[in-house]
Amino acid sequence: MSTVVVAMDGPSGSGKSSTARGVAARLGLRYLDTGAQFRALTAWMLDQGVDTASASAVAARAEEPTLESGTDPTAPTIVVDGTDVAERIRTQEVTDHVSAVAAVPEVRARLLRLQREIIGEGGIVVEGRDIGSVVAPDATLKLYLTADPAARALRRTAERGADDAESVAATEVDLLRRDALDSGRATAPAVMPDGALHLDTTPYTLEEVVAQVVDLVHAATGSP
Repeated sequence: MSTVVVAMDGPSGSGKSSTARGVAARLGLRYLDTGAQFRALTAWMLDQGVDTASASAVAARAEEPTLESGTDPTAPTIVVDGTDVAERIRTQEVTDHVSAVAAVPEVRARLLRLQREIIGEGGIVVEGRDIGSVVAPDATLKLYLTADPAARALRRTAERGADDAESVAATEVDLLRRDALDSGRATAPAVMPDGALHLDTTPYTLEEVVAQVVDLVHAATGSP
């Protein structure tokens, strides 16, 4: 397992993060949430007063902050310039701006270098929206997770401690908005990677999805 690279892509709310962490923990692998890196850089831009709607303004400062991603699947961390930003990056403000920042080529180039450095020789589960297509196209196993939009919205709303119909509906609209932005960007658009296995998580529990992926990793590596 020391050289295994599992690339897990898919839209928000499809179960990528929970599944990736569960699989990594089960198999003794490291874990990398690339979405947290884009969010962390977005939070930094906002805190620095950078106009995130201006690609040139974002590009000009993309190399400035120092980002550190902890890869323990049971307790992943994200630190910017020595400050833990795990809570900050999940705010609605960051969610509203992250797609714009992530579309800037200089941002993607900077984080691509960092992501490949962390992946190194392998032994890791990496999740995001362009892992199998751009970051690790030669991954041992490439997966593309999806779920019904309504199910994705319900999951994401529940993560925020709400379950009322109005919140779920608003979340679904926001998820679909981000899907359109991420799939339509010019640089590294969110797509199903060539050679990826499609897994619709809608009808399954998290435990069932994790078990399926663990079996797929074993099959891909020929391990018992």
